[in-house]
Amino acid sequence: MKIISYQAKLSYADDGISVEFPDLDGCFSFGDTLEEALFNAREALDLYLENAIDPKWKVPAPKARKGSKFFWVTPSLEIAIPLTIRYLRELSNLTQPEIARRVNMKVQQYQKLEYPKKSNPTTKSLISVADELGYEIEFKKKVVA
Repeated sequence: MKIISYQAKLSYADDGISVEFPDLDGCFSFGDTLEEALFNAREALDLYLENAIDPKWKVPAPKARKGSKFFWVTPSLEIAIPLTIRYLRELSNLTQPEIARRVNMKVQQYQKLEYPKKSNPTTKSLISVADELGYEIEFKKKVVA
């Protein structure tokens, strides 16, 4: 599983480019240029997901759509990592206490892994949780053209 990302739908108009996230009700942005619109989209996505700390809120499944109007946008890693952990746990139908017990962590320690602004996971913690959920963490070198 890759880090969680969502598709943004771009709509072009004379005064700029509007951006909406079909999977995230009320998450939208705008920009004068494509570059600015995508930059602002990531900021809007970060703000939207950062505030999704209600334990009853389910992380929406990202849906792939076809067409030149859609672009994948990945939130900042400090938001994407905890939400990916939470999303994978929800897919596995496990509770936080169940995962915490399985990876030999206190529940409160595990809970911090799932919420932006509270999470500062160690590599060991991430690997333990990923292993328990049946996923693999892969680090890749960023290639800059």
